[in-house]
Amino acid sequence: MIHNEPMIRRADMIRCILCKDAPCDTPCKKQIGPSSLLRKIWFRNEQTAVTMLPEENPCLTCKAPCEEACVRPGEVPIRELVNRLYYQVKPEAETPLPKDESALQCDICGIPLENPFLLSSSVVASSYDMCARAFEAGWAGICYKTVCTLDIREASPRFSALAGDSGSIAGFKNIEQLSPRSVDENMSIFRELKKNYPSKFILASIMGKDEEEWGTLAHQCEENGADAVELNFSCPNMMEGGLGSDIGQVPELVERFTASAKRACRIPVLAKLTPNVASMNPAAEAAIRGGADGIAAINTIKSVVGLNIHTYVSSPSVHGHSAIGGYSGNAVKPIALRFIGELGLNPKMKGMHLTAMGGVETWQDAVEFMLLGGGSIQVTTAVMQYGYQIIDDLKSGLNLYLAEMGFHNVREVIGLGLDSLHGHTDTLERNSVLFPEFIRERCVGCGRCEISCSDGGHQAIRLNEERKPILDGKRCVGCHLCILVCPERAIRPGKKRIQKK
Repeated sequence: MIHNEPMIRRADMIRCILCKDAPCDTPCKKQIGPSSLLRKIWFRNEQTAVTMLPEENPCLTCKAPCEEACVRPGEVPIRELVNRLYYQVKPEAETPLPKDESALQCDICGIPLENPFLLSSSVVASSYDMCARAFEAGWAGICYKTVCTLDIREASPRFSALAGDSGSIAGFKNIEQLSPRSVDENMSIFRELKKNYPSKFILASIMGKDEEEWGTLAHQCEENGADAVELNFSCPNMMEGGLGSDIGQVPELVERFTASAKRACRIPVLAKLTPNVASMNPAAEAAIRGGADGIAAINTIKSVVGLNIHTYVSSPSVHGHSAIGGYSGNAVKPIALRFIGELGLNPKMKGMHLTAMGGVETWQDAVEFMLLGGGSIQVTTAVMQYGYQIIDDLKSGLNLYLAEMGFHNVREVIGLGLDSLHGHTDTLERNSVLFPEFIRERCVGCGRCEISCSDGGHQAIRLNEERKPILDGKRCVGCHLCILVCPERAIRPGKKRIQKK
């Protein structure tokens, strides 16, 4: 059974660094590849991990030399994690991993994709070598870093981040601009990529300075092997002269420049829109009027990150100065899902391809975007942190999910979550309370539920003499704050009570 929540949490392996050529693999006499199992746990792909395990558990009698070989000796409970795969995950893994990946095949505007996953326009897809290595790793396509005629000179440093409890990047800020290569250099890269990887999808991101240049760049990309063009109306770091997100905030410009690109080429044209607006629909509808074949969303969100309280400068600091930049990573996923859902609910978007992005790190993240209308998925920040190899878990996790859910093709998932999504809360049912239920055997008596309910809820929980939570049903309103804060996952939704009107 595919679980909505991971059966083994990242917190259980929080000291694992996901090393390159991990030393923990070397002393493993049974050659079960502990590093690959740990990686699958990290990317919420435990049920695919168990398909890699031998029938008998070799860790039961092993002295775990892998743990001592770790770059943090003895700090990662590898043997315990493998044991949990055997006794906690394997018994519930009912569906075998499909023999091939044919269910992942889909398309962008009728052009075939091996799977729905592309690199998004950024540094991760900015040279021939990088794109070629991504193709070899299994990515179906790339959206190449935005081609332009501008003289691009980058600042240093140009990245900053907010870390989660595990030390991994939760939110990522960049002040990076467009491709520093000339148009001719980038066209040469397109030709070479298409020659050597004819089945891979090349989406060429472009940014022009005026109507003529938008058309010229679109035509050049088509002539040199691009399968489709993505119009960058949304880069938050290109503000001068009405470029980047300035355009995405003005529907008239979106329509005009989309029409310019469409007139100049025959390949599909997608408009990449900015989230730095109250609603994305006006710009999306303008792109449709301009002839767009699809929409790409979202680009990064304008942000200020890491203000130094001693120097008073935000991060990244460039010789004592910084700038508002673009925010990405898993932290922006809820905002990205909101915009994708908004576009998915728009009847004028019916039949349009929507390539979605914004914080995708695991296959579950990708499925969420597909449920709200995403027909293909783009990724950057997770690749910057973990490398191209994450495609293995994106594909295998999604493939297993499709098999278990009875889907024959990934296209069947697209839009299934839209019927339950509403633009505001007024339409929700308000005549019942869904009480929390305490799982006594998991509870360690920390009292976090009582603290949160007392100071942030409705004073409905108290601890008894055994430090176990007791619920006052007369006070409880079913807000589920206690479920969210419980560090042991010892609280779950329980019984429902219909309220008297």
